[in-house]
Amino acid sequence: MPENQEIKETPVYHTLDEIRLRKAQLLTDITKDSGQVRKLWDRLFHKGGSGKKTPSKCFSGWMSTGASVADAVILGWKLYRKFKLKR
Repeated sequence: MPENQEIKETPVYHTLDEIRLRKAQLLTDITKDSGQVRKLWDRLFHKGGSGKKTPSKCFSGWMSTGASVADAVILGWKLYRKFKLKR
């Protein structure tokens, strides 16, 4: 066994109260960790800010979406012309 690896002993419980106390302690730790994970998840995947969309942001979004759709249509047309079956 590697020297730097810790050996964790299994806790020994003598009464039901000790088990209940450990269960409550674990539940508290899990709840705290869950809150931290939720905060990190929100910070990673959700945009910050006030949430208000200005008209310029809205217009910019529409232009970006329109350009993406036009690009997809052009690519589809080029692929269709290149690979269409000749009869």
